[in-house]
Amino acid sequence: MSNLFTPLTLASGATLKNRFILAPLTNSQSHADGTLSNEEYHWLTKRAEGGFSLTMTCAAHVQAVGQGFPGQLGIFSDNHLEGLTRLADGIKEHDSVSLVQLHHAGMRSPAELIGKSPLCPSENEETGARAMTTEEVVQLGEDFIAAAERAEKAGFEGVELHGAHGYILAQFLSGTINQRQDQYGGSLENRGRLIRDIIDGVRARCSPGFILGLRLSPERFDVELADMLAFTQTILSDGKIDFLDMSLWDVVKEPKEEEFKGRTLLSYFTDLERGNIALGIAGKLRTPEEIRQAMATDIDFILLGRAAILHHDYPIQMQANGDFQPVANPVSVEHLRSEGLSDTFVEYMKNWKGFVAE
Repeated sequence: MSNLFTPLTLASGATLKNRFILAPLTNSQSHADGTLSNEEYHWLTKRAEGGFSLTMTCAAHVQAVGQGFPGQLGIFSDNHLEGLTRLADGIKEHDSVSLVQLHHAGMRSPAELIGKSPLCPSENEETGARAMTTEEVVQLGEDFIAAAERAEKAGFEGVELHGAHGYILAQFLSGTINQRQDQYGGSLENRGRLIRDIIDGVRARCSPGFILGLRLSPERFDVELADMLAFTQTILSDGKIDFLDMSLWDVVKEPKEEEFKGRTLLSYFTDLERGNIALGIAGKLRTPEEIRQAMATDIDFILLGRAAILHHDYPIQMQANGDFQPVANPVSVEHLRSEGLSDTFVEYMKNWKGFVAE
């Protein structure tokens, strides 16, 4: 079973009881104002009860204008504290470490949802996003840091910065989307400045034992693999985060860029010098055998998304039976309800081709 069920101690001192982490998953179950709903509380605490050593919320937006989808959890206001506190307590009751994923959709915020033009490092004609002023970029960094402080105040043990999937932090990293002429644009060092400033701010203003992770995706969304490798190595060498969460879509895939083919995309990141920073991966991990093979690639933990939707107690089931076979898609609505998904979440999952039975 490799080291899947051995504890993992992070740089900040927190210990995870196993190597299973719940991936941050969009579920559209929160209230329109971003406050926690009973449905979202139930969905997340059921995964904590199911044996995940760390339970992460869906992407929680740090500014109202950064909302990316309906029913998104918010963390941009103290009005969210009551629900967040309840959720942190509920997760920890089941011996699972509690984390909030901090997010801002940037140009991917639907204008009809936020009621104004979305924000972007530079003007973006395709999405109708407007360019942020330098002062707005500084404020964005401050709001990420303030959200981390709010998470700690609510009792969460850490946060993950969402720097992946073409959302605002990834937009700054892109050499094509980001056409700024100030200290946040141009060179890779400048394009990565906002993320590094947020990391420094969280470290300065949250307690020493507060967990800090970063999610990155190395392809798609107008980023280049060479840039992502160089930026990732900089973050790892700085040694200020606890873990790196690489969203790969498929952990065994080769890179899309021709000059990098011939080996797995993951292997480029396991080759980086990471010191005592833990490395985790997400991407089409469904069966115990796939998980064991992934753990054999010199990573520290795995993040489960779809598999955790299908089985709230996946870690418990796999520990009891290493050859446990998850249910195959498409699955019935009744199955998803039994696994803690609300009708709203089930409707959202119907957007994933072949996931829910007709």
